[in-house]
Amino acid sequence: MTTPIALRFAETDLDAIATATGRVAVFVGPNAKLGPSARRVNRLTKGAVARYVESEAFEKAKEGTAHVLSWPAGMAADAVDVVKLSRRPSQADARKAGAALAKVLGKGGALIAADGHKAAADIAFGVAMRAYAFDTYKTGDKTAPGEVTMMATNPEALAAEAGPMAAVAEGVFFTRDLVSEPANILTTDDFAARLAAMQELGLEVEILEEADLEKLGMRTLLAVGQGSESPSKVVVMQWNGGGDEAPFALVGKGVVFDTGGISIKPAGGMEDMTMDMGGAGVVSGVMRTLALRKAKANVVGLVGLVENMPDGKAQRPGDVVTSMKGDTVEVINTDAEGRLVLADVLWYAQERFKPTGMIDLATLTGAIIIGLGHEMAGVFSNDDDLCNAFLKAAAAEGEGAWRMPLSPAYDELIKSQIADIKNTGGRGAGSITAAQFLQRFVKEDCPWIHLDIAGVASVKSETALAPKGATGWGVMALDRLIRDRYEG
Repeated sequence: MTTPIALRFAETDLDAIATATGRVAVFVGPNAKLGPSARRVNRLTKGAVARYVESEAFEKAKEGTAHVLSWPAGMAADAVDVVKLSRRPSQADARKAGAALAKVLGKGGALIAADGHKAAADIAFGVAMRAYAFDTYKTGDKTAPGEVTMMATNPEALAAEAGPMAAVAEGVFFTRDLVSEPANILTTDDFAARLAAMQELGLEVEILEEADLEKLGMRTLLAVGQGSESPSKVVVMQWNGGGDEAPFALVGKGVVFDTGGISIKPAGGMEDMTMDMGGAGVVSGVMRTLALRKAKANVVGLVGLVENMPDGKAQRPGDVVTSMKGDTVEVINTDAEGRLVLADVLWYAQERFKPTGMIDLATLTGAIIIGLGHEMAGVFSNDDDLCNAFLKAAAAEGEGAWRMPLSPAYDELIKSQIADIKNTGGRGAGSITAAQFLQRFVKEDCPWIHLDIAGVASVKSETALAPKGATGWGVMALDRLIRDRYEG
């Protein structure tokens, strides 16, 4: 797993500012009033900070952005970062400020003078989130940032407040690592082994092998992976810090590589299909976070791990397979495989655990990218209360999500002439018909959300808290939902 940035908290020591190496960061509110650390830096640099904050450049700067004073006279540091940030900023601006500092971190590390800033924990979270880099397979000189020390008036209280956030960050990193790994490394066996290792954190982890899945009747899931040398699996992770009531369930699609099967994908962009296990990655990251922060909730996470490959044994367009539920499915397109995986795992989750609610995540359709781009995940739900609670949590954490429609009218598009249902309804409303397909495997009394994360799991440009590539989208929102709704 990617090593988190070394971040420690210390009591404010104004005398340490002059001798600190690497970078020194101070915060100034929009009113241009300098706090204790900013005043000390200003004196050391003979008024350079004051000249900047009195300038038009500072006035025009947005909250959460940093201005660099390079090679400041009177200090040992290579640079001073002057961050414009209110004393009581929004969570988004505070995390943005931390991310701005992380982007310029070097091997020399940094001293961040937070003084008594009210949002210091969120600033630290922003630093940690943006300092992530997946460079496992780079053989050259790696530019891992040095240690970051955050000075505060009450470092013990800050460390206590930042602790749960650090657990969230580690869950996000775990997800990003999984999504970033190449398919020759992250096989279904390797994926399952990484999840089994989380038993050390207190999770109960169970791996269902192909023989187990055959006995359970998970034939739609098994059909997807029958053309691959990698064995299909379902991994069940249980965290119970909340008593005897039924758990809340998270279900993830884990297609470690997807060529489209016999309905083979175009070659252009196929290398990106290493991220087609993004839903399973998010579920895994959330479960890691819950264990690390000892959440007082009862949550079960299930992931279906398969590989979709062309082979003489692979399923064909026109095949009919029978799901665990008993419904028959005509396979129109073997590239619409994620919903076949989820169908069986969703049904199994309900049959075994009788959950109080259930959310599935999948990099399911290109159609959701056409509709929402890379800013929002598609949200489909049969329950307004659960859906609104999730949307509130996602908004609070700055993770874009937009509710999409469900309607029986769309079921007409996935009717089959020879089976109960077919696995795709064509290009029109592609993300909606995929959700309608999944809803068939959700019991009427189970509150449910389907999250189509195809556009947000991995992106080509950096986001507020992540470099380009895997984002870990969903870990923060789902952890917030569980904290707000399911913890006792």
